[in-house]
Amino acid sequence: MFPSNGAACAVRDRKLNIPQIEPWFGEEEATAVATYMRTGGWITEFDKTREFEEAIAAFIGAKHCIVTNNGTVSLTLAALATGITAGDEVIVPNYSMIATPNAFLMIGAGPVFVDVEAATLCLDIQKTRAAITSRTRAIVLVAPNGRFPSAGVEPFVELASKKGLILIEDAAQGLGSQFPNRRYVGTAGRVGSFSFSMPKIISTGQGGALVTDDDGIANRIKKLKDFGRSRGGNDLHDSIGFNFKFTDLQAVVGIEQMKKLASRIARKKAIWRAYAEGLDGTRGIRLFPHDLTLTAPWFIDALCDNREQLQAHLYQQGIATRVMYPPLSRQLAYQYPGACPVCDDVGRRGLWLPSAMQLEEWQIQAIIDAIRGFYS
Repeated sequence: MFPSNGAACAVRDRKLNIPQIEPWFGEEEATAVATYMRTGGWITEFDKTREFEEAIAAFIGAKHCIVTNNGTVSLTLAALATGITAGDEVIVPNYSMIATPNAFLMIGAGPVFVDVEAATLCLDIQKTRAAITSRTRAIVLVAPNGRFPSAGVEPFVELASKKGLILIEDAAQGLGSQFPNRRYVGTAGRVGSFSFSMPKIISTGQGGALVTDDDGIANRIKKLKDFGRSRGGNDLHDSIGFNFKFTDLQAVVGIEQMKKLASRIARKKAIWRAYAEGLDGTRGIRLFPHDLTLTAPWFIDALCDNREQLQAHLYQQGIATRVMYPPLSRQLAYQYPGACPVCDDVGRRGLWLPSAMQLEEWQIQAIIDAIRGFYS
């Protein structure tokens, strides 16, 4: 997979310009957009959006898929459609993108931050159980980097059922990953949420999707995202709703991206395997483990000693990295009390290495060489 010694010398002489992540659009997307524009499409949400939704639902085996304008709004719609209201408590992992709690805070529901498992960065089932109060209405199970809890998803499904809670999956980083029972991430809860923002495995620039097997929830989401219309194409409203619609122009891109999803899943796994093999035995850095039979790693995430110095070392060689999420409870936007040692450690040492699917083998080797050189 990696260059020979002669090629490695050539790599060292080559000027690097390796981003941490970048989207991947090709001629197929450009052609599809141009073709659509020439056919007199109205651009707004219509038939192409339905086609995109059907492709997602078919891939992951969901009965319903409803796309919306971004992954944060999709979580808010999930909350509204499942009956979460102001004053309810929602259990959220303390390790996640800030969009996760923000989506519920937008309707007045209070996030309760819970520490995560050290190996997976998923919610810890015991700590989740201990955080439940009389005000708890939902558990938000996030799939960081496509991973699942060490015990699988079943204990969370059972806990939610036993306590009468709503299980919502934030699978923004998990499209294409699976649970040990081979269900796709995002399909185990009452509703699952995905994101198609720039860094994701498929992208429409911005965009989100909700999947569910519940007809009632699906119908409520459709109304909520379209002003509360009684049905499409009229101005009769039997409920309050909003304008969170998608566009056919984005859907045209998304349809072409979905055609590439299977190959991208394989590529993500190959990239992680190359890093894992190349960095094996390097003291000072540890990749978070992945079961590659199930998980398509979104980013290459690691715990690094002397993180800031490593970043500077890589930056000088033209290699970009990105600090992993700090604990949500420590963000200035929240500043909630409580100890979360796992999340605190990630906040100090967590680093995302270059993770673009376009990375070539020589580039991965150059990154590995630079990291090993720093820690040597």
